[in-house]
Amino acid sequence: MDEHRIGLKPILRRVWAPKGTPVRAVVAQRSQWMDAYGFVHPQSGQTSWLLMPSVNVFEFSAALEVFAQEIGAGPEKPILLVLDGAGWHSSPHLRLPAGLHLLFLPPSSPEREPCERLWPLTNEPLANRGFPTLDALEQVQIERCRWMQTQTSLVRASPCFHWWPTPLDRTSTDLVWRANHAQQARPQGEAAHSDHIDRSKFFKSA
Repeated sequence: MDEHRIGLKPILRRVWAPKGTPVRAVVAQRSQWMDAYGFVHPQSGQTSWLLMPSVNVFEFSAALEVFAQEIGAGPEKPILLVLDGAGWHSSPHLRLPAGLHLLFLPPSSPEREPCERLWPLTNEPLANRGFPTLDALEQVQIERCRWMQTQTSLVRASPCFHWWPTPLDRTSTDLVWRANHAQQARPQGEAAHSDHIDRSKFFKSA
């Protein structure tokens, strides 16, 4: 989970052009903003998006409430959210819906934030463009987020790190085989160790 500021200050990107041809991007820089809130399940590529006026503990609480309702989080369906340590994420005034659990990344480690990889994709239709109003920009961003919700393969290719945990079914044949194989491969006399898996560390959004 992450937030990303967008607004009337233009996003400028390099573009391909014939050699010697001037490249122009017509923009009108103004300081008006909104924030995109993104939730992603790296393994499936499923996403959820909200556009909010700003980032603070009250807006974040409202975003978590909407997200929890959307995916049906609760005591029977716990969801673990990986996010950075922004002040509003850990505020004592935060209202955390039942079933949502927060896991904070180490300081200054945006490269470990899965949702951070999605902002270049959401910025694509906003780059090198000028918008007359925030409402006009908002409509373009909404359409882009809707489109990304249908592109699970594209989304999954960005934030699904090789170290991301895989949900395990303790009743699966594969897990039983691995447990038995490990037992047989253990050197004689080696102390047995617990096979317990803390399922609260794994989550699935749908």
